Amino acid sequence: MFHAGRWAGAFLSVSGKDAGEAFLCLKALSAQVKNVHGAFFGRGAEVKLEKILRESAAVLGEENPSVEYAIRFLCLLVEKKCFRNIEPLLQRIEQDINRQKGILDVTVESSALMDGSFEKELERMIKEKTGAENIKMKTRVRPELLGGYLLRIGGYYVDASLKGQLESMSAHLGGNANFFAGGRNG
Repeated sequence: MFHAGRWAGAFLSVSGKDAGEAFLCLKALSAQVKNVHGAFFGRGAEVKLEKILRESAAVLGEENPSVEYAIRFLCLLVEKKCFRNIEPLLQRIEQDINRQKGILDVTVESSALMDGSFEKELERMIKEKTGAENIKMKTRVRPELLGGYLLRIGGYYVDASLKGQLESMSAHLGGNANFFAGGRNG
């Protein structure tokens, strides 16, 4: 079973103070691995991969220790047959780095593009409520929300969408169906 938290912790502890730069190298080199046609399987796959990565790393600067951390980590993922989990792992590493830097990860999904003033006001409110100094806000458009937005802050979730409100009302009314269907007694 793959545990993104353990892998992320291992990567961050090895890369130490260079974690941010090593993460950027890891992200860039993992994109290179995805672009290689075919798959890396079996014994020795990491050796083939290492050769390809070292050729790609020449662009990033071979003298850089962050590049070395990223290459070794990717080879280990391939050796342990865990590379298929690279996306959730990259997300976890980024979240952990942001947490260490005091940056709060926020995802906002809205029915339409948000205007700048609403985004700034939402950021101000989140900072005020959470005490966060810095926020990294990711936005997505989801027309099926009909209006409003969904807000994810770490493990917390706020549904302020029209779709969510309609679903909530429907569930509430469904729970009181006997009152509406049966009429009044008396």
